[in-house]
Amino acid sequence: MEFSKTKLFALVSLRLVIGWHFFYEGMVKILNPAWTSKAYLLDSGGFLKEIFGWIALNDAVLWVVDAMNAWGLMLIGFSLLIGLFTNISAISGMILLFFYYLSHPALPGIEYLFPVDGSYFIVNKTIVELFALFVIFAFPTSQNIGLERFYDKAKNTRA
Repeated sequence: MEFSKTKLFALVSLRLVIGWHFFYEGMVKILNPAWTSKAYLLDSGGFLKEIFGWIALNDAVLWVVDAMNAWGLMLIGFSLLIGLFTNISAISGMILLFFYYLSHPALPGIEYLFPVDGSYFIVNKTIVELFALFVIFAFPTSQNIGLERFYDKAKNTRA
């Protein structure tokens, strides 16, 4: 896909800042052996509250969910930063953010223990970032600026 320099800069910048956000959030969790999503899951609201609560109270399941969350964030972010397998990463990131939203939907009447930095109704920062990943998926830039460019060339050369 061909983009003007301004459009390419905007799309690559969006990919990089979201990539950094995911990568950093994952690394902070991986490097902190005391980190767990237990309190966050116990604070869930909405129609899936019981499922998230069950995950939080089941140590084996919580351990798997915590590992998948931390490593998923880090790998998605790394992929977006280097521009390799970005479509898979964008979809994976959207799914992860959707689960975050299901855990803490911005719906009236639901109050959470953790403070939020704003007033939200249906749309919150999680949904905004989810749709930003959708833009990255819809307008891929890693063939222009990213390792996917070299991966595709090598794949085509072998074929």
